[in-house]
Amino acid sequence: MECKEAEKLIRKFIDDELDYRESIQFMEHVKECGNCKEELAIQFLVSEGMANLEQGGAFDLQGELDKRMEKVEKRIARNENLRYISYVIEFFAVVLIIIFIMLVFVK
Repeated sequence: MECKEAEKLIRKFIDDELDYRESIQFMEHVKECGNCKEELAIQFLVSEGMANLEQGGAFDLQGELDKRMEKVEKRIARNENLRYISYVIEFFAVVLIIIFIMLVFVK
């Protein structure tokens, strides 16, 4: 992913609207690109800071950004685990079908 693409996704990240593929690509890019990580931090701090000021509460914006990034990382890991489990289930289903066919048709 290039910086321009990542910058377009920052708003979706802040609004928690990235799909699975976008999440993976965005997180990988932000981890590697200091400029985009800084831009994310700035936009997040402005966006969330304004919202928190309107609510009048105390806040730790960097901590909130770190939590949001951790949440997305966990979502990615959970989806990868589910995909792996589905592959395993599909494999065993195919094996069972093959065994069934062999038992029925091979005598």
